[in-house]
Amino acid sequence: MPLAKDLLHPSPEEEKRRHKKKRLVQCPNSYFMDVKCPGCYKITTVFSHAQTVVLCVGCSTVLCQPTGGKARLTEGVFQPERGPGSSICCIIHL
Repeated sequence: MPLAKDLLHPSPEEEKRRHKKKRLVQCPNSYFMDVKCPGCYKITTVFSHAQTVVLCVGCSTVLCQPTGGKARLTEGVFQPERGPGSSICCIIHL
């Protein structure tokens, strides 16, 4: 009798929902992101689960505010897309 779902090849959505230590390849849920200030256009590195208010170094604008989990970016703050070579999650070396 075959299994209802493939345990070796789970879907990406299913892996994302799973606990960080119970995935096939363990990797953290948190990451660092580069955020561009709307006032002075300086780029600041912000932790995704920041627990304090992050201010811009140049103009003291609030870039993100903490919530219970992930930090919420302020309206108008721009997060540039990462290039094809950079990954947010784990990199697997075989």
